[in-house]
Amino acid sequence: MVMHQQMATVMEQCVLEIRQIQQQARSSDNITRARWPMIVLRSPKGWTGPETVDGHKVEGFWRAHQVPLSGVKDNPQHLQQLEDWLHSYRPEELFDAEGQLMPELKALAPIGTRRMGANPHANGGLLRKSLRMPDFRDYAVDVALPGQQKAENTRPLGQLLRDIMKFNSSNFRVFGPDENTSNKLDAIYEVSKKLWLADYLPEDADGGELSIDGRVMEMLSEHTLEGWLEGYLLTGRHGFFSTYEAFVHVIDSMFNQHAKWLDISEDIPWRVPISSLNLLITSTVWRQDHNGFTHQDPGFLDVVVNKSPTVCRIYLPPDVNTLLSVADHCLRSTNDINVIVADKQNHFQFLDMDAAIKHCTKGIGIWSWASNDQGTEPDVVMVGCGDVPTQEALAAIGLLREYFTDLKIRFINVVDLYKLSPASEHPHGLSDYDFDSLFTKDKPIIFNFHGYPWLIHRLAYRRTNHKNLHVRGYKEKGNINTPLELAIRNEIDRFSLAIDVINRVPRLQVAGAHVKETLRDMQLECSQYAYMHGIDKPEVSDWTWSVPN
Repeated sequence: MVMHQQMATVMEQCVLEIRQIQQQARSSDNITRARWPMIVLRSPKGWTGPETVDGHKVEGFWRAHQVPLSGVKDNPQHLQQLEDWLHSYRPEELFDAEGQLMPELKALAPIGTRRMGANPHANGGLLRKSLRMPDFRDYAVDVALPGQQKAENTRPLGQLLRDIMKFNSSNFRVFGPDENTSNKLDAIYEVSKKLWLADYLPEDADGGELSIDGRVMEMLSEHTLEGWLEGYLLTGRHGFFSTYEAFVHVIDSMFNQHAKWLDISEDIPWRVPISSLNLLITSTVWRQDHNGFTHQDPGFLDVVVNKSPTVCRIYLPPDVNTLLSVADHCLRSTNDINVIVADKQNHFQFLDMDAAIKHCTKGIGIWSWASNDQGTEPDVVMVGCGDVPTQEALAAIGLLREYFTDLKIRFINVVDLYKLSPASEHPHGLSDYDFDSLFTKDKPIIFNFHGYPWLIHRLAYRRTNHKNLHVRGYKEKGNINTPLELAIRNEIDRFSLAIDVINRVPRLQVAGAHVKETLRDMQLECSQYAYMHGIDKPEVSDWTWSVPN
């Protein structure tokens, strides 16, 4: 009883101190970092349980973490200790003869929303209000012809996030581990700065972007940011988290737990849906021109696929307009974890906004302008999934159509990765009919993927034409490489893909030998040039999409 009285006294003291801090902050312009009270309770492990069992110390020792009385079924001494232990809580003072809680004790509990389980902040969907969204089409990049111009894919997204924050100044925050400027999202600072309540230095005025009321949460600690974001969403607000691809693994276990919570909560009728957790993975594996091998790891997608299909979504938009369309969809959604993979560097732009919206709505589709199999079955299906893999797949098509003018090629781009799953396994999955229609039942498929190649096999292993599915992706071969050099080392480059087609289209396996030699020579020349000069050959850097005559 003494302990309960001491705890009640300390709790009251802390609550009063918190209210004083809040009142001072709300009534003064001089806002400083609060020193919030913290209770440190040191108690023995297994406190109030058996002190010893069979002569061995339990309370206050490691054994208290185990089952302290494991023999209650066949050991009378253990059973007696268990009974004594339970009687030590004096249940006769807590419950009546019918086992009901004593009325005077029940009356102590709060009522209505003052109850912990009924507090609306513990069921954040009750408090959630939909975001006021600007029209994402207003941020589009003009694309007159596909594959002719480049743009930084994430910069227009930063402008969209800026205006979302402007329209939702009390329930939207952006989270990032000190990388929003690096990730080309710095337009958000035009409407809100980084929250900073500690000391300010003179140099902070020169680009520090700090403010005592900032709504941008930056800290080089991914797990801290993930915790903040989850708490923000669980209490009815909205957020957006961006981070480097290689370091999103820091929050693997936190993602796992949030995914499990969302999955279970969907089966609880009184729990109201909350805003989705939106995670932008950028600074990706294929454009680590200066960071190198340590920053090359696309494996977070494999972690995501392990979790429930009812809550997990993965998108790989290849350009600005598809990224904007995907982001708009994700920010409007509830009870999902949306993982968006989009690099921050300059990349080719392929679709105008109308085409991008249609493509993202379908999640997967044939790009007719890159295909020449209209009205017939293709000889080969080429697939791009991700920005650089899409570019290299298209470049491979250009080479193949230059050397084999009668070769029928179908090009497919995948934005929604779960489209590859059967409809029975994921709500976004394609039916077998649709999958077979796109990928054929018996033609070779060359699939150029952003991540580790086995993930595609995992998703598509039950499909009719899986035996002809050949996947290229990251294979842990990297250094400080040029973009094409890294692609060549992992065999997602245009030359490797074109050779893959020659190897797998029966009529080209022998007839295409001379072209294979030419492609290998070109590949070697590109690798040697990159090694000698530290940049890719101009004809690679200046490549644009065109259909050979």
